[in-house]
Amino acid sequence: MTEANIYEQILDYSNRADPYPLYAELRKTPVARQEDGTYVVSGYREIVALLHDPRVSSDPRNIPEIAAADAAAEETPELPASFIRHDPPDHDRLRAMVMRHFGPPRSPGRVDGMTPRIMEIITGLIDNFAGKSRVDIVDDFAYPMPVTVICELLGVPREDEPLFHRWSQAIIETADPTTGSIVERDRRSTQIRAELAEYLNGLVDVHRQQPGDDLISALVTDPGIDMSRGDLLTTAVTLLVAGHETTVNLITNGVLTLLRHPDVLERLRHEPDLIIGTVEELLRYEPPVQLISLRRSALADIDIAGTTIPKGSVISLALAAGNRDAARFRDPDRFDPDREDNQHLGFGSGIHYCFGAPLARLETQLALREIARRLVNPRLVSDPPPYRPNPGLRGPRHLAVEFDDIIPA
Repeated sequence: MTEANIYEQILDYSNRADPYPLYAELRKTPVARQEDGTYVVSGYREIVALLHDPRVSSDPRNIPEIAAADAAAEETPELPASFIRHDPPDHDRLRAMVMRHFGPPRSPGRVDGMTPRIMEIITGLIDNFAGKSRVDIVDDFAYPMPVTVICELLGVPREDEPLFHRWSQAIIETADPTTGSIVERDRRSTQIRAELAEYLNGLVDVHRQQPGDDLISALVTDPGIDMSRGDLLTTAVTLLVAGHETTVNLITNGVLTLLRHPDVLERLRHEPDLIIGTVEELLRYEPPVQLISLRRSALADIDIAGTTIPKGSVISLALAAGNRDAARFRDPDRFDPDREDNQHLGFGSGIHYCFGAPLARLETQLALREIARRLVNPRLVSDPPPYRPNPGLRGPRHLAVEFDDIIPA
C-alpha cells in the first residue's frame, strides 16, 4: 500500500470514525508525496519544523495554481485575506492589533472575564436536560454554547445566527480536500467570505455609532488600531467560523472520549482540577483540527526527513498523526490526563498558533467539568456515532447520550 493510498483512505468517509491506524501507517513515511503533487507531513518533529519554518507560506498567492487562476480572473474588488492567510510582516502586524482586545498577553481580562457568562450559558443548557433521559450533545449543548459565546464576544445578534451558519458551514467545507481542487476551494472560500463580510459590514457601522463592550466595538473605536475596514471584516469572519466548528468538535470529542474512559470521568467528579490536564490530553488524543490541507506552500526547496519539498509545492500537515507519534509521546494511543510535557499540536504551533486557544480552552474546561459533575450515569447510545464529512475538521455530527438524572446546579 502506497503512502498516497493511505492518505486517500484517511480522506475517505468510511474511515472517519477511527483514522488513527491509518495515521500510524502514514507516519512510516513522515513526508509523503501524493499523486497531485501535495506533500503530506505526518511526523511530529517534521510538522513542528515546518510550522516554524519561514520558507513555508500561508499566503495562497504563493501557490502557483492559485496565482495563475487569480491572474486569469477579471479584476474585481476582493475582500482582503484574513491575517491567518498572510505571512510576516503583514501577519504579525494584523494579529497584534486583534490581540490588543481579544486575549493574552495584552488583554487577558476579556477571555477570563467571560467565565461567569459562559458558566451561565452552560448551566442553562444542562438545566434544559431536566425531565429527559436522552439528549444529543451536539444539538443540545456543544453547538449552542460556543456559538452563543462567540456571538456575544463579537457583538453579533444571536437571533441572526441562522443567517451566517450556512456561510460558516460552506467556508468550512472548502478546507475539505475531497470537495475539489485547491484552486476551486480557494475560489469558493473567497466568494463565501465576501458574502459573510457583507452581512458583517452593517454591524460594524452599528458598533461604530453605538459601541458596546464587544470585540467589534473595541476594534473600531480604538485610536491605536490602524486596521482597514476589510481587515476588520475578515477578522470577524475568521472568529465566527472558528466559533461554529472547532470548539463544537472539541467539546463533542471530549464528551465522547470521557464516556469511553469512565475511570477519567469518575476522577473528574472528585478532582475538578484534573480538567486542565484532561483538555490538554484531549487536544492531543482527539484534536478537532486533524489536517491543515489548504494554502500552505513552500517558498523554496525544503529538505526534510530525506525528502526535498520543491518550491511552490502544497504542504498538508497531518496534525492528528503528529499528535500520536511514538517518537514524541510515550504510549501515544492511550488517553492519559496526567501526561507530562504534553506539547501537542491541537492548536498548531509557531506564528500561526490558534489565536482563539485561550477561549476554546476555557469553554471546553468549563463545559466538560459540568457535564461530568451533573449528568448521572451518562452513557453512549451508539458507538461510534455518526461523523461530519470533513476529514480535516473531524467531529461527531450527532452524539446521543442517555442518563438517569441531572444533579441541580
